[in-house]
Amino acid sequence: MSAMGLPTTQPYDLPSAGELPASRGPWQVETGRAALLVHDMQNYFVRPFAADAAPLGPAIANIARLAAHCRQKGVPVFYTAQNGDQDRRDRGLQADIWGPGMSSAETDQAIIAPLAPQKSDFVLVKHRYSAFQRSNLEVLMRARARDQIIVTGIYAHIGCMMTAAEAFQRDIEAFFAADALADFSREKHDLALDWVAGRCGVVAGTDQLIAALA
Repeated sequence: MSAMGLPTTQPYDLPSAGELPASRGPWQVETGRAALLVHDMQNYFVRPFAADAAPLGPAIANIARLAAHCRQKGVPVFYTAQNGDQDRRDRGLQADIWGPGMSSAETDQAIIAPLAPQKSDFVLVKHRYSAFQRSNLEVLMRARARDQIIVTGIYAHIGCMMTAAEAFQRDIEAFFAADALADFSREKHDLALDWVAGRCGVVAGTDQLIAALA
């Protein structure tokens, strides 16, 4: 991978329930406490994946299942989405690592159609790796008595992992939806799962999370 831009991602299988790392956190997700985060599922970030192959295809399907279930159960659904054509001063050090980023065209900036936000959802502007940075995510969660966050989306070992870590540091219990995430490779995906499970969150599959939120 070059220092700028996103790498082309080769297909890989999502981890199965039997492959998930044991989590140090003892928490159980609860309908009355949880919020769902759909992280950075924009055209620009999705483009490096093979559209219909794993991990992206099944990850999108699992995010959609979680979102539909959460809406039905009254669990708030939050989205993050970066703005395109960012001013260099606003983009900050991200420009040094990833280049100028996306354009403001719908072909880059829009959230992908299969996961389009509903009227009841919240769409937050994403500024840095963590969804909590320079956003009112925590304020919106606390106002709704939510102290748990289910993290889905891309990329698992970057923004998703950073969001889970910051949730922990804000005393918000993080649940990492292992098969509703995607990454540059299975190696990076597993790295994120292992890191979160051992340090700041509970790693679980979509079926397990939906069953707990029944």
